[in-house]
Amino acid sequence: MRLILPFLLLLILPVFAEAEALSRPEGPFLVTEVVDGDTLRLEDGRQVRLVGLQAPKLPLGREGFTEWPFAKEAKEALEELTLNKQVTLRYGGLQTDRYGRALAHLFLPDGTWIQGEMLKAGMARVYSFRDNRTQVRDMQAIEQEARRKRRGMWGLSYYAIKHHLEAGRFTDSFQIVEGVIKETASVRGRIFINFGEDWKTDFTLVIEGRARRLFQTADIKLADLPGKKIHVRGWLKYYNGPMIQVTHPEQIQIVEPEGGH
Repeated sequence: MRLILPFLLLLILPVFAEAEALSRPEGPFLVTEVVDGDTLRLEDGRQVRLVGLQAPKLPLGREGFTEWPFAKEAKEALEELTLNKQVTLRYGGLQTDRYGRALAHLFLPDGTWIQGEMLKAGMARVYSFRDNRTQVRDMQAIEQEARRKRRGMWGLSYYAIKHHLEAGRFTDSFQIVEGVIKETASVRGRIFINFGEDWKTDFTLVIEGRARRLFQTADIKLADLPGKKIHVRGWLKYYNGPMIQVTHPEQIQIVEPEGGH
């Protein structure tokens, strides 16, 4: 399993503008059912997706879907935290998804942040979107510590950080990929971040117009990234080699030796 070595410090790229505050609390509501490690149901019938998280997935009736390792343990952890308990909902971006689920941060009456607890125990990893980025950097810091200590899912090679040279073996899956950026190139409004000599076969990141503007607003200079070791998370696709489309700055984290040397 490829792990972050203890002497490495994960340096966070600047956040796009100042993080928006979460909305005022909504609720409390009783949790009546836990669907899986990142989804539950409230007493009013609504399903809530724990925004910013991706827990190992259960089939949930999907034909041909293979259960991910640690999926049952993640569901049990969320049940232990929330089932038959009161929770409040707070929002930091888009409030509902295309399935009608609430996209919320959940809190117990004593202030316990459910997302933080799931990440701390290694029961989920950070999974952010352009329209829902509040608290992402805080969540990444918690995830990093759980990964360093090999808690929960991080004790399994299935969820290991993948080196960019092996990324092609994991297309059509969500991964965290590590590599040193070789060069960046601007082509017809797109930024291509390359990790090898052959851009047609090597691992690449693609940043399109709207996402490019987010980096500019955050004062992140993509031209300064060559030579940096990074972790990037997202869905691996195949387009002239394995690639991840980057839609917001929080998908990228720079990895440097402790002390910045």
